[in-house]
Amino acid sequence: MPSLFNKNWTRAELLRYIGDIRQLAEVRLCELIDGPGRGVRLAEFKTGSGFAFTVLLDRGLDIHEANYKGVPLAWQSAGDITSPSSYEPEGTGWLRNFHGGWLNTCGLTNVGSPGRDELGDYGLHGRVSNLPVQLLRCGGRWHGDEYELCLEAVLRETSVFGFNLQLTRRLTTRLGESALQIVDTIENLGDREAPFMLLYHCNFGFPLLAEGSRLVMKSKASRPRDEAAQPGLATHLVMDSPQAGYAEQVFFHEMIPAADGFATAMLVNDSLQLAGYVSYRQKELPELIQWKQMGSGTYVLGIEPANCLVMGLDAARKRGTLRMLAPGDTCETLLRLGVFEG
Repeated sequence: MPSLFNKNWTRAELLRYIGDIRQLAEVRLCELIDGPGRGVRLAEFKTGSGFAFTVLLDRGLDIHEANYKGVPLAWQSAGDITSPSSYEPEGTGWLRNFHGGWLNTCGLTNVGSPGRDELGDYGLHGRVSNLPVQLLRCGGRWHGDEYELCLEAVLRETSVFGFNLQLTRRLTTRLGESALQIVDTIENLGDREAPFMLLYHCNFGFPLLAEGSRLVMKSKASRPRDEAAQPGLATHLVMDSPQAGYAEQVFFHEMIPAADGFATAMLVNDSLQLAGYVSYRQKELPELIQWKQMGSGTYVLGIEPANCLVMGLDAARKRGTLRMLAPGDTCETLLRLGVFEG
């Protein structure tokens, strides 16, 4: 039963007041018609609670903007949305069309640093965020007194003589809610085992991210990625004001899950009385990476559940931590993104 306007509503009660449920909640398909993102298909969600977000159908089902009662939650890069035709897979070319967004999916065969191994060159953070999808279902339906909005789509990362991985994503939210859920199923459709690296790059920005905002979570231990992050370890949970020339700091966290197996990290802004969170099933995503980038003009906190670290494919193979999918194998992950008020 949805909770809206300080009241719980049955379906029958609510429909007495409106002629079309889309007055309150909907998912709308549209397309950009100008600029570097021309032709990119969008799915725009609103839930009636003041929570709204935009999914990029031609950019790996990434979530670009998200807001709650007019307050932006997500960081957006200076590059904004670009067409996947602008993607430069070599080296760090991924950064040229990194739109930021509330969720940027990284993988499926590399996460992190670019490099080269016996299989050839691979670029920063992989190809999945620059792949268009085939839409399977998009819309809303009543389930008793609950109204669910759903988008389901599939994409494939493959090449002739290469690997053949398929990702099927089901994204859902409901009338009156201020959160969404993503269930991803990754399957190896090829005839040989394939490397499988996956990271959910969840990016929070101003004004939720501001001086004094706090990252709140339960962890066993935290460690810096490198020497650049070492000086910031003592204060990595508290956000700074934007600084010119800031060098990114990355930290790795060993999270403590709740009884249901989910781990949660939350960015809290006390002055706004708002908190944005990322919650994920830890069994399939054992790593949590924090990207603290307090730069002037590039001001973002990344909360990144993953099945790997971010040093790249070859480094994971040498450490013996590289996840492989055998032919026919599947992996299902579950992620939730949302906002709390008060």
